Amino acid sequence: MDSLIQIQYLNKSYGKKKVLKDVCLHLEGGKIIGLLGPNGSGKTTLIKILNGLLKDYEGKILIDGQNIGLHSKKIISYLPDEPYFENWMTTTDALNLFCDLYDDFDLDKALSLMDRMDIEKKIKIKELSKGMKEKFQLALVMSRKAKIYILDEPIGGVDPAARDFILDIILNNYDRDAIVLLSTHLIADIERIFDEVIFIKDGSIVLHEDTEELREKRQASIDTIFREEFRC
Repeated sequence: MDSLIQIQYLNKSYGKKKVLKDVCLHLEGGKIIGLLGPNGSGKTTLIKILNGLLKDYEGKILIDGQNIGLHSKKIISYLPDEPYFENWMTTTDALNLFCDLYDDFDLDKALSLMDRMDIEKKIKIKELSKGMKEKFQLALVMSRKAKIYILDEPIGGVDPAARDFILDIILNNYDRDAIVLLSTHLIADIERIFDEVIFIKDGSIVLHEDTEELREKRQASIDTIFREEFRC
C-alpha cells in the first residue's frame, strides 16, 4: 500500500531553537498510529505542519501524493488539544458549520454519537463541561469520512471511566483504509488500540515500529518501553 503521509527530512525552527530535526516518516493507511513523546518533543509542531497551520519549514511532505494544501485539508479530519468552538455557539451551530465546511461529514452519524454521549442538540457550548466539549468535538471529527484523522490528546480531558467509551468511538468510526494519528500522554490507557508507535524526542524520531513486534522484542508494554526510553 502506498504511503498516505510521506515526510522527508523535515526541519522546523523557532528562531535559533530547532524543534524538528530531519524527521522522516512513511505512514500507510489502515492503521492507528501513536505519536508519543514528552512535552516539548515536537509532537504539536509536527501535527500543526501536517494540518497546514505552520508553513515555514524545510523538507518535503506529501499527503496522499500531493503537497499540503487544499487537497490535504479536504482529507484530514483534525481534533486539536483544546476547544475550538466559540462559547456562544450551540451544538446545532457546530453541526451546521461542519455540514457547510466538509462534504464528507455524516450528520446522521454525528447525531447518533451525540445521542450515545447524552449531548443535547441546541445546548450552548459554554454549558458543556470540558470533558463533554472534548467528546462533542471528537464526535464531529469522527463523523467525517476522511483519509487521515489526526487526534491530539483525545482522552486528556475525560475521566478514566469514560476513556474506554472514547476509544470505542475512535475504533468503530474511522474508515478502515484511513490513518488515525493519535498523540497522547496517557499511553497505558490507550496503547491497546495502536498498530504502530512513533517515539519523538527533542524533535527527532527515535523509534517507529509495529506495536506487537515491539512488545515481543522488548517483552514489555508500550508504556513501559516509553518510560525506559524517556527516563530522566
